Amino acid sequence: MSMKLKLPVLVTALIASSYSVAFAEGEVNLYSSRHYDTDERLYSEFTEQTGITVNRIEGKADELIARMTAEGLNSPADILITVDTSRLERAKDAGVLQSTDSAVLEARIPSKLQDSANQWFGFSQRARIIFFDKNDVTNPPASYLDLADPAYKSMVCHRSSTNVYSQTLLSAVIENHGEEAATEWAKGFVSNFARKPQGGDTDQLRGLVSGECEISISNTYYFARALRRDVKGVTADIDMIGWVFPSQEAEGAHMNLSGAGVAKNAPNRDNAVKFLEYLASDQAQKYFSAGNDEYPAVAGVGLSESVAKLGLFKADDVNLSAVAKNLPVAQKIFGIADWQ
Repeated sequence: MSMKLKLPVLVTALIASSYSVAFAEGEVNLYSSRHYDTDERLYSEFTEQTGITVNRIEGKADELIARMTAEGLNSPADILITVDTSRLERAKDAGVLQSTDSAVLEARIPSKLQDSANQWFGFSQRARIIFFDKNDVTNPPASYLDLADPAYKSMVCHRSSTNVYSQTLLSAVIENHGEEAATEWAKGFVSNFARKPQGGDTDQLRGLVSGECEISISNTYYFARALRRDVKGVTADIDMIGWVFPSQEAEGAHMNLSGAGVAKNAPNRDNAVKFLEYLASDQAQKYFSAGNDEYPAVAGVGLSESVAKLGLFKADDVNLSAVAKNLPVAQKIFGIADWQ
């Protein structure tokens, strides 16, 4: 059974079905904020392999975390799946996850992509990189710090400070360069904005095509998707867009992740661990790349054609659990820099 309900309806349905569905044998209940239809294959193949039925509830991450908190001991949730390190850390801080002891996960998932207490694990990655208009920019920024260079005044499009991708990127800058340097960087970066922060990552790419900006920042899977299939406002003019994997002479390109953890009060805990271990399998890892243009978390797993087209690069190997601890400082810096 796969459910795609908006939260108010979701809540009613869950309360009504929690005793008949959530606590039955041979099932696992996912609270998911991943909004990709291609994930359906992940769920169906897990069921085919194990016989365990996947019941899925979709909603925004903060709403799902709040719901799990309110449900407490009666929560039917077995797993929380969400996008971005900051949301995973938010779930941990809210006390809705539990530590998971799994030899499979320890062996398969790099330690830098795990929570320090094993409450969440990353299963797919995205590099947050620099895109630019090849017609107008002959010397694009080579690093994240370069984005604050006055040479790029009024040229850059980016998302708002309320977006988790912005929050995690700034948190990574703090971890790699320190709070003082990160503060000065954020001030300079904001002064280079071509427009008020707005829209999603695809909108940052569209800003290049429309001429609103000459430089933008986006996660790689949005661009790879436009290479693989038609994305309105991007694919038709994709040849004008160049890209840079930042900071290759320093820390490397910032990697964000999509991850999951076992719910604190999971009624089907063993099945939840089996599902997480399945997500770390070669089969599931390949599909993260083929189905949603992401980078696998497990080393050695092949890339889809669209992702491979972006080329080889050095990734930042900073521990994302440490990065997540910087989120409160990042929020303070956003205010100082007037990053809306």
